[in-house]
Amino acid sequence: MSAQAPACQLLERQNDTYTALWAIGPPTDSWLIDQSMGVISGDLDALREWQAKGKHALTPFDLAAGEPLSKEIVLFWPKAHQLGIWWLKWLCEQLPEGTPIEIVGEHQGGIKRVPKMLDELGMRWDKRDNARRCSLFATQTVALDSTSDSAWQQFETLGLTLNSHPGVFGHGKVDEGTLLLLESLESSLPKKPLKVLDMGCGDGIISAWLAQRGHHVTAVDVSAFAVEACKRSLAANGLAGRVLCSDVFSALEGEQFDWIVSNPPFHKERDISYGPSQRLISQAPEHLNTGGRLVIVANGFLPYPDHLQRAFQDFQTLADNRRFKVYGAIKSGR
Repeated sequence: MSAQAPACQLLERQNDTYTALWAIGPPTDSWLIDQSMGVISGDLDALREWQAKGKHALTPFDLAAGEPLSKEIVLFWPKAHQLGIWWLKWLCEQLPEGTPIEIVGEHQGGIKRVPKMLDELGMRWDKRDNARRCSLFATQTVALDSTSDSAWQQFETLGLTLNSHPGVFGHGKVDEGTLLLLESLESSLPKKPLKVLDMGCGDGIISAWLAQRGHHVTAVDVSAFAVEACKRSLAANGLAGRVLCSDVFSALEGEQFDWIVSNPPFHKERDISYGPSQRLISQAPEHLNTGGRLVIVANGFLPYPDHLQRAFQDFQTLADNRRFKVYGAIKSGR
């Protein structure tokens, strides 16, 4: 099977050099999965694809410092450049000094900026190949002055302390849509403690806000970075909550909630993807108690009203500031 992703097609030209490849933050590509020993990724979907083929699959938070990896490390450069720098620093911490690392990525994804970043980190580099509008660089781990933990950003908002990581939605700031959602909840959420699901928790602002008001919170996200950020945000505020890595409801089989609250994503890297949001809406009734409520916020142009109408037969627009709309739908007892 040939590689499909452009960055993997570039690697395929070097195929004879890989015998025990570890892919770091890669796209899902069958050729790469077959070629590699394992993957380290923050993306649950990627981890599942590797696991399905019997390969090693770890998040960076599963790997203990010094745990042995093969010396065939390929980092797939992410869209979020600060996340790419985090990966480089993390690899330098995990691997012995002088361990070879290759870095591959698409030109439109910013790979051309990598040499400058390597220079700033004091990491010598060579350009190995260039094709498919992608580039491949070779470097080696070094001892760095700053740690990967320095990428975490802590900030205050709405009386809460939040912890944010590069690559997590809204890194270092509060999204306008989330603020509109919380403003809407302030006037509509019952005072009595509810069992609430925060779907797509990001840095944990919704979870922390709900937990601060006494609700029993379960938070899920498909990103291991978001799960870690949400855990840190809850801990920073002395709040309790269960935080899980889940592809929409995949980790919540059979569970039901009083409310489901979400600022659902509609991007995956540079692509628009409505799939997770559609599954959230269509499967929400199965995970709500009778009389339970789904509340979501979305850009005004997104086609969620049709999905809400199909799933719940009725819905309300709870807030509208022209850019974002907050929708609410109740599970009836019929």
